[in-house]
Amino acid sequence: MAVTNLASNQTNGLVCAHNHFYSALARGMPAPPRTPTEFNEILELVWWRLDMALDLDLIYHSAKLSALTALEAGCTAVIDHHESPNAIDGSLSIIADACAEVGVRVNCAYGITDRHGPQGAAAGLAENDRFLSAGGNGKVGLHAAFTCEPDTIAAAAEMGRKHGVGVHVHVAEGPADTWQMLTGHTDDDWLIIHGVHLPDDHGLSGTMVHNPRSNMNNGVGYARPTRFSNPIALGTDGIGADMLDEFRVAFVRAREVDVTTTPDVMWGWLETGYELFPEARNDVVTWNYDVMDPWRLAYTTAVAPQRVEVDGQVLLNNGVPTMVDAAEIKAKASEAATKLFAKLNEL
Repeated sequence: MAVTNLASNQTNGLVCAHNHFYSALARGMPAPPRTPTEFNEILELVWWRLDMALDLDLIYHSAKLSALTALEAGCTAVIDHHESPNAIDGSLSIIADACAEVGVRVNCAYGITDRHGPQGAAAGLAENDRFLSAGGNGKVGLHAAFTCEPDTIAAAAEMGRKHGVGVHVHVAEGPADTWQMLTGHTDDDWLIIHGVHLPDDHGLSGTMVHNPRSNMNNGVGYARPTRFSNPIALGTDGIGADMLDEFRVAFVRAREVDVTTTPDVMWGWLETGYELFPEARNDVVTWNYDVMDPWRLAYTTAVAPQRVEVDGQVLLNNGVPTMVDAAEIKAKASEAATKLFAKLNEL
């Protein structure tokens, strides 16, 4: 991962290839109406209720907290996938602005879906178009093929081509997550998220983003990413942005299936992030560990950044953010979470 002239305790800024900033306030949220027993129920009873409760203020605080925690983990570039069906218009700009205040790079997408009818799908499509037309850094978002009508998928693919950015979409995360409607639409600039239940010869183009911790947490199975011919990158699916930790989880998950797996493979998945977010190569992270080598890092925890430079600007020094007050961000996020929990109790 290191480039020429970096010291042994340095890397470029890490890239999270798939995140959900809106989940940052979810810790401690009220229990769902009943205990989910499978993946679709987790979506319906937890995450789809949460995104319905989001407003623009909550989106701002969740994004700012997410950007802060990314910075504190040495992750300087995040590809985010957002949904807030009752607060769509302007939501991507709010996320981008919150990240800019912290100094973290972000690529935004709104997850279009037909779950809320054709008007909801049209509003999601319009938000992607508005943001990208205004010069925002992003992709066109789709929630997943199984929640979208064929015309919606086609419209998203066309908009991705129009803006030259591709589409960011969940694919075959769970057994019921049908993906075949995407056939014929994908291209190399697409982000194919999860792919757990895709066949080896699925025929979809784009970078496959593996989210091992999330897949285990949701009980959807192991994607076995090495079976795909697609480039592979690593994401967190909303569980923070500690990419060294995700690298370790990806490694041990793979070792459980094939004990000959080496951490160099997963290190390569981190490096794929630079193909998706090349600007992160302009960033330098200095760590509290002497040799940032995949074999050492696979078995070494508590490795943390001491200094982070983004495009030459120091954003973290001696482990402390320089542009923002971390304690203030966390306090305001806590207040926002209390508001969110109250709204969830009313649903």
